[in-house]
Amino acid sequence: MLNQKLQLKLSQKLSPQQIQLMKLIQLSTLEFEQRLSTEIEENPALDTINENQEQEKDDFELEDNFENEDINNDEIDISDYLSDDDIPEYNLRSNNYSEENETAIPYASGTSFNQYLKSQLHSFSFDDEGLKIAEFIVGSLDQFGYLRRELIDISDDLAFSLGIDANENQIQKILDKIYLLDPPGVGAKNLKECLLIQLKRKKVTKKISNAIKITEDLFDEFSKRHFDKVKSKLNISSNELKESILEIEKLNPKPGGGYNENIKINSSIVPDFTIEIIDGEIKLRLNSRNAPDLYVSEEYKNMLSGYSESKEKTKSQKDAVLFIKQKLDSAKWFIEAIKQRNQTLIMTMSAIISFQKEYFLSGDEKKLKPMILKDIAEEITMDISTISRVANSKYVDTPYGIKLIKSFFSEGIKNSKGEDISTIEVKKTLESIINNENKKKPFTDDQLTKLLNKEGYPIARRTVAKYREMIGASVARLRRKL
Repeated sequence: MLNQKLQLKLSQKLSPQQIQLMKLIQLSTLEFEQRLSTEIEENPALDTINENQEQEKDDFELEDNFENEDINNDEIDISDYLSDDDIPEYNLRSNNYSEENETAIPYASGTSFNQYLKSQLHSFSFDDEGLKIAEFIVGSLDQFGYLRRELIDISDDLAFSLGIDANENQIQKILDKIYLLDPPGVGAKNLKECLLIQLKRKKVTKKISNAIKITEDLFDEFSKRHFDKVKSKLNISSNELKESILEIEKLNPKPGGGYNENIKINSSIVPDFTIEIIDGEIKLRLNSRNAPDLYVSEEYKNMLSGYSESKEKTKSQKDAVLFIKQKLDSAKWFIEAIKQRNQTLIMTMSAIISFQKEYFLSGDEKKLKPMILKDIAEEITMDISTISRVANSKYVDTPYGIKLIKSFFSEGIKNSKGEDISTIEVKKTLESIINNENKKKPFTDDQLTKLLNKEGYPIARRTVAKYREMIGASVARLRRKL
């Protein structure tokens, strides 16, 4: 049965310009430079040279110049202007860059961690099948050098992928040789085994021998800092236990981590803003390095002018004009989006500086005020999502170091005097207390709560536990040292 009914529906659609602006806002400086480069390459209507002093004025009068053309607007499908046929899919992502430009990204020279390990395998007398198994095991290691897979699973994979029939005992014998590779500890299945591999490669002394016993037989007690139980079971003194623990602490829990760190992509942070203090005044500057000024191509505008002056207009000419207008529209949208991006970034950062002026003048993090995204959004009358895009992806170079803008935002609580203070201040105070505590008798969460309450921060124990975890501090038992 068919029936008809009226229904009201409220929906919001974003224009291509708005989508483009949002994507540009969330780009970092490096990504933005790459986005500019890509757009200039793909859109011939964009130019980096201002051929006419009136260029900027003409940019936004192009539409009026061709309103009276002989092209029938009714015959032009608007989808032609919004088509993505000429825009590669990767151009619509936030980290816009083409494969051609990826070669410009600086990589540190050297071989990968797996390649480094495989090069050492040739020092062993493996037969062809043994070498393939060893290489397969090395290829199965994670970035930290651990073998996170069961030997039975590796046996199955060898059978299916390489046609090699190897049981668990055969795989373990080859794995025992991989334990001899550098850095020490690679191939371990867990932390305990990783530490044991490293200890057993050291010269045997009394403290090393005790360290092996602690790791092999009393690892659970040791990890939970039950030192009295360890001393009792090994029948050793506190000094002997301390020496053995120091040897264990020297070991590398992530043997592959250091190697991967050395050869990773050079990902140094490029700040998006620079703040300077000059004569007690805060000066803000947007980092626009390697970002050329963009203009609409004069040559493309002349093509349209030539078409409008032409008496006879063929279908091929009309198709060419449609293409040119599409590229010109895209160029104008992109230039306007960049201007709006820069204005948005400056407005947002200026509002943050104004809100946190005491901090930027002094550098004292305890002077950071409680500030949430809504505070800045209301100040500059923008959407919270826009402020979030700026805060989560942008860095600012201050006299006190490079900071993520997000770090200036925090919730607030009232201190014992009724004043609003930032949770950052509370965390800094908590961190200071923990750093200065007696490590032989570290403070429990109850004790930390009382100390913070005495400092004027009336917070509950569960809040202290949450802040302790946020600053990366363990519970008291795990912070204990001999």
